[in-house]
Amino acid sequence: MFLSVFEVFKIGIGPSSSHTMGPMSAANRFLDLLASNDWPRPAGTVVSRLRVSLHGSLAYTGVGHASDRAVILGLAGERADSVDLDDMDSILDAIRKKGAVEPPGHPAYHFDCDEDVIFDRKEALPGHANGMAFYALNADGNVLLRQVYYSIGGGFVLTDTELAAWKEQKAFPAAEKTDENTPFPFRTAREMLEMASRSGLSIAAMKRANEEARMPRGELDAGLDSLWQAMDGCIDRGLKGEGELPGGLRVKRRAGKLYEKLSEARLSNQFDPMMANDWLSMFAMAVNEENAAGGRVVTAPTNGAAGVVPATLRYFREFQKPMGTAAIRDFLLTAAAIGGIIKTNASISGAEVGCQGEVGSASAMAAAGLAAAMGGTPEQVENAAEIALEHHLGMTCDPIAGLVQVPCIERNALGAVKAVTAASLALKGDGSHFVPLDNCIETMRQTGRDMHEKYKETSTGGLAVNVVDC
Repeated sequence: MFLSVFEVFKIGIGPSSSHTMGPMSAANRFLDLLASNDWPRPAGTVVSRLRVSLHGSLAYTGVGHASDRAVILGLAGERADSVDLDDMDSILDAIRKKGAVEPPGHPAYHFDCDEDVIFDRKEALPGHANGMAFYALNADGNVLLRQVYYSIGGGFVLTDTELAAWKEQKAFPAAEKTDENTPFPFRTAREMLEMASRSGLSIAAMKRANEEARMPRGELDAGLDSLWQAMDGCIDRGLKGEGELPGGLRVKRRAGKLYEKLSEARLSNQFDPMMANDWLSMFAMAVNEENAAGGRVVTAPTNGAAGVVPATLRYFREFQKPMGTAAIRDFLLTAAAIGGIIKTNASISGAEVGCQGEVGSASAMAAAGLAAAMGGTPEQVENAAEIALEHHLGMTCDPIAGLVQVPCIERNALGAVKAVTAASLALKGDGSHFVPLDNCIETMRQTGRDMHEKYKETSTGGLAVNVVDC
């Protein structure tokens, strides 16, 4: 199994990897399909209009997650990793005024933002909770092309055909195909530990070898450095943020005020045994407040869980010991290895398995990275990931009003706290433990399968209902 570190960690925009980045990427893919000859285009016909329908969780919480804005921007040719955040509103305003999208390399397509984005809560598409259908129509309104895409978490997007093949394990998506040239093609944690034992290499070293089989070392290192710069920059921007988050809940940004208080306390040299823990939580909240505001974030492995990994890494640098560039790269490579195993064998999608798949996975990844950075053996790293994931099992996804704010922001803080605790516990032992990581991952998969749909990112149960009712 090979899943690149740049598939686990993607630079994009908030507030959601599955509900914002995924739909935008799906729109990009649909444009690419239209421009190709890979669909049965009737002779002499011209695509005049585009339309998209959102289904399942995308229909229920798409407004709160800006899914409609994402698909419109995507159909205009904008991409999640490069769109100018300051220009998005003006781009959308221009589309509304013109009644058309004009993606580069395409003719103008008629598009009414109010009529051509449909939130269909009646029909759920069969493949996944995050389903969407894109349509190309002629001037008479006849459908020339319909393509279904599924946003399966972390910004990953598959067509209906790709998803069916993936589920049947007959063919993996391109990013997950095992290559004969992959030196360490571990699919499970058990295989990972066996390969580490035989090779004498760390998890990070094996992951690096897999990546370097596909790209030069310089390209890999530059990409890893860009990921950390984006994560660290997101923390800094979040610490400067003020006011209320968008969406109507009137949730106030807290990271900046907390930063001021903690900085004052730190300068006073007053001993506070909770200070390091407070800084850790603050770093995570800063990231997720930026995400909730639609800022630039890195999926880790999702936007909703984007604060856990960077907060843990920043905490270690500031309160444990300085980290050089090589150590930061190893942290990210180790975290990505664990994230790839979880995604391959269970899910990182809140719409599929609840928040255990998002913050739970992020906490496991961060715990593994931290344990590795602190000199842990592969067995201790695996143990750290297992402890963190185990104690998120069963966690629901119930965002109030469909916004990635309550309980999501604080939940990232607690996920980071659990990651640090898990790494510390694992390093106190010799790596042997009762529950293997693979068994924990399988338990998460089963728990997500059995979880009622209303607790999986639909905002139709849990806090999303009871807080409003109160």
